[in-house]
Amino acid sequence: MVYSYTQISQYLTCPRRYRHRYLDGWREKDTRAAMLFGRAFESALAAIFRREDPAAVLFREWSACRNQDLQYSKDDSWDRMLEQGVQLLERFCQDGRVQIRQPQRNLQVKVTRSISPTNNFVAYIDGIGYLDRLRCLLEWKTTSSRYPEEPEGLLALDPQLVCYSWITEIPEVAQVVFVRKRLVEVQYLNTTITDEQRDEFGNLVLDTIQKIESAQFLPHSGIRFPQNPCSTCPYIGLCLRRQDLVEAALVRRPGAEDLGWLDELTY
Repeated sequence: MVYSYTQISQYLTCPRRYRHRYLDGWREKDTRAAMLFGRAFESALAAIFRREDPAAVLFREWSACRNQDLQYSKDDSWDRMLEQGVQLLERFCQDGRVQIRQPQRNLQVKVTRSISPTNNFVAYIDGIGYLDRLRCLLEWKTTSSRYPEEPEGLLALDPQLVCYSWITEIPEVAQVVFVRKRLVEVQYLNTTITDEQRDEFGNLVLDTIQKIESAQFLPHSGIRFPQNPCSTCPYIGLCLRRQDLVEAALVRRPGAEDLGWLDELTY
């Protein structure tokens, strides 16, 4: 088996959700405009380091989504998001705080780590480069609101950054946050992941995989004010046995229908 941060995160959020996605074959439809825009924007960022025209790349990639029936957040539209994206690219280039040498090698870096004789862990790092001349792992984020910067050291608690530091053994990590708001902003956040944090994450990975391979997929229900994770979970239709919600949010990959034997497992 090959595991990833997304798989571990999905299981820790709700084991039943993990089963729906990775075993039963259900996946969320690509209808969220913010998610698709983020992918297009990352392609434009890569173009900067390849010395191509990032605005042209953004327009090309985002144009592929123009006629799709997408779900936009309040005040968002295809044109407005494109305008904000171009402004963010200009601001990022003007700042000149991030350098990535050999972009073909150091962008979208695939890193694989053996965690047992039969299991590997894989991660795709957005970039390995320099922020203000300090070598670090780089993660791109696009958002409509600023990320919190206080209290100091908060970023070190980000589990995805801890994961990336663990698999690469690089302690310095950074997030470059592209904030889409009326006046666009680029945040440069960085921190150091300790040896203790990396060791703890490695133990968490092993413990989680053990539970997965033991077929422990009990649901973690989450309807309780103010935290209601079930309300925003794309798989809620499966848990409620609501076919209309399933058809609205999910599709099933070919061949997954043959996995009915999983229903016979004892949890």
